[in-house]
Amino acid sequence: MDRVVGAENGVPSGRPPDSPGDRPVPDPALPAPRLARTITVGVLVYYCGIAVLNVLWSGATAGRLAVCLVCVAAVFALQLFHVSPRARRWPLRRRCLTLGAQAALTYLPLAVFGLEWGSMAGPLAGSLLLLLSPRAAWPLFALIAAGMLALSLLEGSGIVMVVYLTTSTMMAGVILYGTARLSDLVTEVHASRGELARMAVSQERLRFARDLHDLLGYSLSAITLKSELIHRLITSRPDRAREEIASVLEVSRQALADVRLVASGYRDMSLADEADSAARILATADVAAEVSISTGRLHPVVETVLATTLREGMTNVLRHSKVENCTITAEADGDLVRLTLLNDGVTGTRHRSPHSGSGLGNLHTRLSAIGGRVEAGVQEDGRFRLLAEAPARPFGTGIPGDGAAGSPAAAVTAA
Repeated sequence: MDRVVGAENGVPSGRPPDSPGDRPVPDPALPAPRLARTITVGVLVYYCGIAVLNVLWSGATAGRLAVCLVCVAAVFALQLFHVSPRARRWPLRRRCLTLGAQAALTYLPLAVFGLEWGSMAGPLAGSLLLLLSPRAAWPLFALIAAGMLALSLLEGSGIVMVVYLTTSTMMAGVILYGTARLSDLVTEVHASRGELARMAVSQERLRFARDLHDLLGYSLSAITLKSELIHRLITSRPDRAREEIASVLEVSRQALADVRLVASGYRDMSLADEADSAARILATADVAAEVSISTGRLHPVVETVLATTLREGMTNVLRHSKVENCTITAEADGDLVRLTLLNDGVTGTRHRSPHSGSGLGNLHTRLSAIGGRVEAGVQEDGRFRLLAEAPARPFGTGIPGDGAAGSPAAAVTAA
């Protein structure tokens, strides 16, 4: 199993990328599948050893002991294959052949060793449970137990020995079956753990890309706009150009701060601050702006998602050179918070899938994660409207992939 770092090890995304928590650390669960497999093999060794000890206890000659060891080794090898997960994927014909060979190695030595060999019926019962369907395996399991009961009665064993041989055979089969299945489950859980870690890394990469697009798109568009304005003013109005340079520096510092926020995973934003920043940028671009924020105090997750929506909307507004008027309103209506952006800078209509992974697709993902929705399109009066609605109390965390399951699907429509 490969080592996993950072989000793969469950390290919170809020840690700086160079923190000690993102270094490879020993995985305490790594030996789990190997340990489970070792326990299964140990149980098999125990039951094979019981057969050898029984034969030794009966005072067997060297020749009989040699035959016993060969038969035990053959049964052990077959049983080792049968407890392997790959054996469950063998064709039925191959499984039946190996089970038949184990049955022969289980019952033919009974003619030589008698009841001293009876403990080997348990591994055969376990193999039947592992390799055959329950409909066929359990009747055969019962038949093996009944056969051991009949054999011990025919040998004239006492009631205690009869009960011991019958129950020990049944318990051996169940124990081998249970340990093999538990070993399979441990392996599957360990593999699933690795898959979950890889999914966590994928989610973190998507989060990083989404936040970079949503947070930096606006800042970079504002820097471009102000730089173009400075270029026009540098000769005719140097005082105004110096003021805009200071503004560019402020926006650049904010962009740097945004990059650090993305890296740390901390995304709390203020809707009012974003609205004030948008008003200043629009004034710089000679766009008549009307801004009205009357939401009151919002849940941090809701406010962050709406602030991100406003920033993405402003990024699109700044990309349209023909925008002359823009209206930004945010209001609370009962348990619903509504953010609306209207502008007259529509230069054409572009259809974008809500699942495109950027722009409206990002807003769709963020709002749907808290039980909200977003709509974008050109109205009948020719103005472009971006409408985002979110519940006052979010259904999830607002971070896609972090506990937002179960939230209603959001609707994104483009005219």
